[in-house]
Amino acid sequence: MGYGKKIYEEARARLEQSRREAEDRARLAAEAFYQKCPEAREIKDQMGANAARAARAVVSGGDVRAGLMKLRDRGMALQAQYEELLKQQGLTPQDIKPRYACPLCGDTGFTDGRMCQCLKRLQRNLAYEALNMNAPLGKSTFEGFSLDYYKDDPRALRQMEGVLSACRQYAQRFRPDSPSLLFKGATGLGKTHLSLAIAGQVIEKGYGVLYGSAQTFAVALERERFDRPDPEAPTDANSQLLSCDLLILDDLGTEFPSQYVNAALYHVVNSRLLSEKPTIISTNLSMKELESRYSERFASRIAGFYGMVEFLGRDIRIQRRTAR
Repeated sequence: MGYGKKIYEEARARLEQSRREAEDRARLAAEAFYQKCPEAREIKDQMGANAARAARAVVSGGDVRAGLMKLRDRGMALQAQYEELLKQQGLTPQDIKPRYACPLCGDTGFTDGRMCQCLKRLQRNLAYEALNMNAPLGKSTFEGFSLDYYKDDPRALRQMEGVLSACRQYAQRFRPDSPSLLFKGATGLGKTHLSLAIAGQVIEKGYGVLYGSAQTFAVALERERFDRPDPEAPTDANSQLLSCDLLILDDLGTEFPSQYVNAALYHVVNSRLLSEKPTIISTNLSMKELESRYSERFASRIAGFYGMVEFLGRDIRIQRRTAR
């Protein structure tokens, strides 16, 4: 899953820093050991020289089996002496070796020529920092979604019970080819809360999620449009919007309108549909208003391929203020 060049380079730089720090700590630990036990340094040098002789013997060819066996035995004896000196200082061989954050790749980001999970995870985290809103994922959970705010309206209560259940199931069953959803309804009915609850569970499954308001993404796309030297080159923001496993586009219709933003949003929605990547869009606009603001083509894609989730009730924020 690509997150763009900047994200990739930053992730590689952080891993490289982690690798250097681990090796520096190991070097300092080894130096402290050698200061206390100079004999260990001499044995370490002998081990290196012994290994070099073995390598030269292999390269020289001929019948070197007997010589290699002697060198092997000497190497094992030196290793045993070295470990005994470590033990006398209360150390193990691991205490003076680098302790990498990722033991699989040694903080290089790759193992067996393939990108390591640690580099993928770091890119995902950096993408959240770079483009995500400061979303209160810890507070916006399914358990924290109260149906008490809908009890005054039986119809709204029944609807929202179904909405909550459907959102739970969507998060539990999420796959990279899950359907896209449109959260429709007035302000303050829980659209953002439930979209964040879905995001939290999907992230826990190990998938890459981008969450943000339409305004946030519009600003990012506009900024990169004017900042990049090559207008035709793909942008990091656009790459993230297209490649993430789940895109959550909140408050569609509240962004500052422009022809470029409208075209960019359509491109994101259409491209993700074509690649079968799910998107969750929340909006206060009706389908007719979506058509009027964006285009008939845009509204048609939403109506034809998104599952409609309608939110009913009274503004929760107003109810909270009234209760105070």
